[in-house]
Amino acid sequence: MIATIESLGTAPSVGSFPELSEQLERDLVQVFKLLADETRLKILLYLLREQELHVSALCDRLNQSQPAVSHHLALLRVAGLIEPRRDGKHNFYSVREKHFHKLIGELFKTISDPERDEVRFQNFVLTQET
Repeated sequence: MIATIESLGTAPSVGSFPELSEQLERDLVQVFKLLADETRLKILLYLLREQELHVSALCDRLNQSQPAVSHHLALLRVAGLIEPRRDGKHNFYSVREKHFHKLIGELFKTISDPERDEVRFQNFVLTQET
């Protein structure tokens, strides 16, 4: 799934925003709360960019201690956003991309215009390609 955002010159009229299921709303709130923390967002971005990193590499990139980074990783792991892999002395982490795709796909399906595969937010349009 690929999502793109473009800016429109003028704000189109916006219809009523559909209600989300309670589960989807809870899942989105949890993800956005976790990613509102700068360190956790950076961890996720590093993991997306590098595919997989061990804790020491994340500590170096973030310039933070191992206990601090491990705490953030634990929160992301419990939320199901990342997954661990142990190799010798190192714990490697990667993003559970299917989880993200499913979550964002459900959001998109709920709020998009089914005829155009797009979501409009005032003067921005988010489109999805599969």
